[in-house]
Parts: sequence; structure tokens; C-alpha cells
Amino acid sequence: MDPDTEVDFDFSPFLVRYKSGRVHRLMGSSRVNAGVDAATGVTCKDVAIDADAGLAARLYLPKAIPTTQKLPVLVYFHGGAFAVHTAFSAVHHRFLNALVAAAGVVAVSVDYRLVPEHPLPAAYDDAWAALRWTLARCAGRDQDQEEPWLAEHGDAARVFVAGDSAGANIAHNVAMKAGAGGARIEGMVLLHPYFRGKDLLPSEGADPRFSQRVERTWGFACAGRYGADHPFINPLAMPAEQWAALGCRRALVTVAGLDTLRDRGRRYVETLRGSAWGGEEAVLYETDGEGHVYFLEKSGWGDKADKEMDAVVSFIKGRREGWISTS
Repeated sequence: MDPDTEVDFDFSPFLVRYKSGRVHRLMGSSRVNAGVDAATGVTCKDVAIDADAGLAARLYLPKAIPTTQKLPVLVYFHGGAFAVHTAFSAVHHRFLNALVAAAGVVAVSVDYRLVPEHPLPAAYDDAWAALRWTLARCAGRDQDQEEPWLAEHGDAARVFVAGDSAGANIAHNVAMKAGAGGARIEGMVLLHPYFRGKDLLPSEGADPRFSQRVERTWGFACAGRYGADHPFINPLAMPAEQWAALGCRRALVTVAGLDTLRDRGRRYVETLRGSAWGGEEAVLYETDGEGHVYFLEKSGWGDKADKEMDAVVSFIKGRREGWISTS
């Protein structure tokens, strides 16, 4: 058979890799140009973080910018099974426009390297580089490569990391690295985080084929470097004392009632609260009757998506009035 058409790994609905090494992505390849969003007035532009490494980001600035104080900074990692979508994908571009407008933040949406061309930990390394780049430019520590939006409007004392699905997994892992590396993060927002493990939780069912698929897909993402209970994919397997490295002061985790990942998110918050983490607040926000990252498609049209957006905005602004959480 032709190695360019013979399937090596079928990662549907995301991509197919062929024996020749050719990768065919089935979704998330379209690109939206930067500019001014007509619906929100948010402006965005694309920047190179490390041109040699191919690391880039899309920066977002809200329409209303206060003249007397700086804005919180949100470093965001898109989802897509580590394999599809980019910082320039339509679905995440639209979501970031809405979030930036509602929260009044400067956002850095990171275009990290994707698997399988760049197996994990490449995305984690890119995320760490992007966070360090953001912190340095907010603090004005790199005069030779100043980024004016961050230098003029970004508050280095109010930096948040966030992401959806696999992007939330990346946000958690970069927060772990930040704690070990001495970087200060005000908060972490994990939207329907992608965590798994060898032992199934109730929301994942009891079919052993589910566990087999988890091990196969995770092995594909990391090129077999890490097992299914490695802390990268299963932080619940970490001893309580290792959570002390989580480098954020506050944490918000959201889950959906119809998502097989929901019990992982719930256990994450429970485990975090009972660990050696030195943070001040770990909050769980639950949405009944919805599936995985439903808010990416329903934002602006669904009451539940609007409420979840409100929860994220309230968390960033340091208040919890007007929304219900499990805490």
C-alpha cells in the first residue's frame, strides 16, 4: 500500500496520521485575521514570541481602557486535544473577544506547537515560554523587545492563566512549572479540563475499551514518553505535598454535567483543597445538562454559556456575587 494513504493512527474526529508521516487535520485549520471585532470593539494583533522557535500569540485589548490603572492579564491556551486548532481559529477568536470585552483584560492567546508533529512536552514548553515572555513585558524587564499593549496596560501583579479542555491541562501544567520557577500567578481558570488516568471515574463509565483508548490517545500525544498516570495527564495521582508547587493564589475549575471529564474536574478541586497547596481559594463551577466545552459554540446564544462566562469574569475580578458554585 501507499504509505501516504495507509493509516498509521486514526485520531478522529481530530486528525489522521498516515504511515508516511503525513498528517491530515479534520477540523480546526481555518484562520481568522486579526483586527477590530465589530460585535465587542475588542482589538487584536498577532505577535512573535520566539520567531526562531515558531512561537506566536494573538494579543487582545478591550475597547474600554482605564487611564488610571492597568488591566488584568489573561494568558490563554486553546483546546483541541493538543492536536488541532490554533490561537487564530474562529471558535477561540470569537470566545476570546467576548471574554476580553466582559472581563476587561489584556489577553495573550498562545499559539503553541501541536501534536503529533511536536509531541508533548512541546506544548508545555511553549506555554512556559509564553508566560515568561508575558510577565517580562508586563514588568518592563525587556526594553529591547517591548510589547506596548502589555507594557502600558498589563498589570504584572494580576496575571491569570486559563484554557479550555487540553488548553486547561496546559494551564495547570504551566502553573505547576510557574510555582517551581518562582513566577507569580494571581489565578488559574480551567474550563472543562482534560485530565485522565488509568482507573476510571464514574463519569467515564466502566468499559475497559475506554481506558484503552485513553492510553492510546495519550500515548499518541506524548509519543509514548509518559504513562496514563503521569502528573501531566493525571494530577490526581500526585502526592498531596507536590501540589505545593502549583503557582497560583486562586483557582477556578468548571465542569459540565454531560461531560465524561466532569468527575476529574470535581476531584481536582477536592484534591487541591486537601493538599499542601498554599493558595487561598479553589472554586468549582458546574453546568447541568451540557457537554464538553459547549460554551465555545453557544456563547452569546445560550443562558448557561452566558452564566459560565459571568462566573469566569467574576473570578477574574475577584468577586462571586450573582452566580452559584459548588465550593
